[in-house]
Amino acid sequence: MRWSQTLIPTMKEVPADAEIPSHQLMLRAGLVRQLMAGAYTYLPLGWRAVRKAEAIVREEMDRAGAAELFMPALSPIDLWEKTGRREAFGNVLINFEISRNDRKVHLALGPTHEEIVTDLVAKHVSSYRQLPLTLYQIQTKFRNEERPRFGVLRTSEFLMKDAYSFSTSLDQLDEVYQRMYDAYCRIFSRCGLEYLPVEAESGPIGGDASHEFMVPAENGEDRIVRCAGCGYAANLERADTGRQPPEVVLSEDADELQTVATPEASSIEQVSKLLGCNPQQMIKTLIYTVDERTVAVLVRGDHDANEAKIRRALGAERVELADDGTIQQVTAAPTGFAGPVGIKCEVIADHDVPLIVNAVTGANQADAHHTGVNVGRDYDLPPTFDLRMADGGDPCPRCREDLELVHGIEIGHVFKLGTKYSEALGANFLDEKEQRHPIIMGCYGIGVNRIVASLAETSHDENGLIWPLAIAPFSVLVIPLNVKDEAVLQAAEKFYDQLTDAGVDCLLDDRPARPGFKFKDADLIGIPLRLVVGGKSLQAGEVEIKWRTAAEPEKVAVDTAVETVLKMLEERRAEEAV
Repeated sequence: MRWSQTLIPTMKEVPADAEIPSHQLMLRAGLVRQLMAGAYTYLPLGWRAVRKAEAIVREEMDRAGAAELFMPALSPIDLWEKTGRREAFGNVLINFEISRNDRKVHLALGPTHEEIVTDLVAKHVSSYRQLPLTLYQIQTKFRNEERPRFGVLRTSEFLMKDAYSFSTSLDQLDEVYQRMYDAYCRIFSRCGLEYLPVEAESGPIGGDASHEFMVPAENGEDRIVRCAGCGYAANLERADTGRQPPEVVLSEDADELQTVATPEASSIEQVSKLLGCNPQQMIKTLIYTVDERTVAVLVRGDHDANEAKIRRALGAERVELADDGTIQQVTAAPTGFAGPVGIKCEVIADHDVPLIVNAVTGANQADAHHTGVNVGRDYDLPPTFDLRMADGGDPCPRCREDLELVHGIEIGHVFKLGTKYSEALGANFLDEKEQRHPIIMGCYGIGVNRIVASLAETSHDENGLIWPLAIAPFSVLVIPLNVKDEAVLQAAEKFYDQLTDAGVDCLLDDRPARPGFKFKDADLIGIPLRLVVGGKSLQAGEVEIKWRTAAEPEKVAVDTAVETVLKMLEERRAEEAV
């Protein structure tokens, strides 16, 4: 491809509305342009990178035994109503009515495709002999993102590889899940990404078998904890801590229990400011409706409760914060003044709570709090649980080393769905005994756009992008320094033709621009290998070859330049494949 025949609108200045490096660099390097909030046009360089990532994804999915299909973005709204996800998605689901002849048709734009693929399988799979089956597509998805930001990392329209497995048993599901997990590791390694598979919350089926694939990045919106000692990693919803249940005994330093007035102070921040205490000295009492019962959950005032952990600790299916009426019933007080002393419901606590001596808690009466609250005298506790969000410095649950809190960009997720969708949409199979069962499903997603954006976010320097060969829009950039010098231009075009004929994806910078301008653009767009043809060096029988990250170019003979480039590319591909 010749630079003069394509569209690469590079920018010298950092766009004012670009918040993070990937957004800035993808705009400056001419990869994308914004059409409106949450919607981007991929320009030729950006689209070539996306297509290369897409090709790697496709190769590894085929290798893992998945069959590709292509489903429509439009679907009837009733599918989403049958699974309850029209309500669950809320405003995120883009849905609308259109007129067809004399009737209205209500449609949805797919944010994902569980409903559509399950409906398909329900109509065409009926026997255990047809299973297991894994189907995938690479398709545009649509979500009404409330706050589009960070360039293509959070948009309303994005390219996603979504795969769905259909099995007759949990053993079959486990086998497919492992194949998908291994395929994801190969995909992200081939794309040149530093990634972490982290444990994620899996729901009522599948135990620990749900993983997110994260790229550690300072500007990542997700938070994860990881252990440098043993490699344990999990997102905050799933992350366990290595804390142990403490001995629940009355402290020898217990003060007298007192009730103090706290008018119009119901939050941790308001009460701590009013009473001059630290949030660490307070007990936060949260009232939950857990399936059919009411439970008070105690955590330290500066900690956040983890509802997934609460659900697991109580063996529950549904956990949600109680309404004001329920809170009034068990505390005899309005919301914001609950405490463990005298509360009229089941109580469970996080491991840190019994360690708080002379705690401050709600007094179960309006505009009042207790001070000097101590376990073993003012309230009792059953054995404690790990009920809060993990944090940096917590002990690792596997090796006891300190956990590290890092930010990450989610690029993939493998998940065991169970029978939620197959039951809702009638996807069943007959077993060997002609008995009917719902098909057991798994889903496996990759954000293809996010692969490219994650590389831009994590692989750059002060001059621009640094691409791995596997995803780079072009492998080689040929730069004639003076296109008005016929000998220079002819030599550059000859190199370009020879490399292209050898199967190298090559970009020829044939613009009549100054050498410094071309070099700055070369660094900005980040093409891995650069071949420079100049008048003086050409007269000396040499050209310059330079890797994007090398300090200095290497001078090679004109007659061996193409051979040298091919050898360098082969060696670099071998290095990246390790």
